[in-house]
Amino acid sequence: MDVSTKQQRIAGLARKFPERAFTSLHHYIDEWWLAEAFRRTRKDAAAGVDGQTAEQYAVDREENLRTLRERAKSGRYGAPPVRRTYLPKGVGPEKRPLGIPTFEDKVLQRAVAMVLESLYERDFLDCSYGFRPGRSAHQALQTLWQSVMSMGAGCWLLDVDIRKFFDTLDPGTRGCGRF
Repeated sequence: MDVSTKQQRIAGLARKFPERAFTSLHHYIDEWWLAEAFRRTRKDAAAGVDGQTAEQYAVDREENLRTLRERAKSGRYGAPPVRRTYLPKGVGPEKRPLGIPTFEDKVLQRAVAMVLESLYERDFLDCSYGFRPGRSAHQALQTLWQSVMSMGAGCWLLDVDIRKFFDTLDPGTRGCGRF
């Protein structure tokens, strides 16, 4: 069974049993799935803390993916630390932190995302754009523009910067919905 067929199967199960909590989907992540995740992972992105590039990982790709699968399925896989770098944020001295995972971790993240996309894609509204397959920020802006223009002068458009918002949250309230 190929990856797209498996994704369709996961999506079909999610549609058929919308009330079900799927607790075990790791059996879908096999060598074929990881090979597809490898194919979909950006090859020109920066290397993580181990310095390994996509090109270096590809030299022994099949063995690397086999051992990655074994470690992930046995519970022995632990995500390595991310390489932290800082990018300029707008004008001025402020910088935005960026975490860069290792290439292998990016592949496994992509594999898990492929499972979760298959499971949860049906739950999103058509107007949802963030980090969805086949959707982009440019499409979101185009839809917003079309909606605003169709309303004429009777609408408000607010641009809100939540910069440092999460710095103000009390860590003891995590997951409680209180601020």
